[in-house]
Amino acid sequence: MMAFEHIPQKDLYRILGAEPSESLPELKQKYQKLILLYHPDKQRADVPAGEVEERVQRFIEIDQAWKILGNEETKKEYDRQRREDDLMKTWPVDAQICLEDMSWKKDERSYTCPCRCGGKYTVSTDEAEEGSLVCCDTCSLIIEILR
Repeated sequence: MMAFEHIPQKDLYRILGAEPSESLPELKQKYQKLILLYHPDKQRADVPAGEVEERVQRFIEIDQAWKILGNEETKKEYDRQRREDDLMKTWPVDAQICLEDMSWKKDERSYTCPCRCGGKYTVSTDEAEEGSLVCCDTCSLIIEILR
């Protein structure tokens, strides 16, 4: 399902010198430019050994970032986890809700439950994992999904 364990310590977009809003072709262009710059076969012979090792590590980071961001499915999962991580840092969780306590909307393949503000929380079956965070559609409250 996931190509990586929860959110990596390093920001994959920053590694590629990109923004999350950039398209796949834009990300690919940045990746290609960086990979050529740091490729071990493209290094000058007079580069000090310590710098060679740093450049190889950078090359590996760039390649790993692209393996996740260059694939629609893994990019989507990374972005979701990145948003969850950001939410946990900025907003406290208002409540913990079990999926069984939410209403199932078969036609939309999602679960919903009302928010105290009058809005609603909606989570698709793909995103309905234990620990997932869901924002209200009208306010800043967040719930955590339990199984």
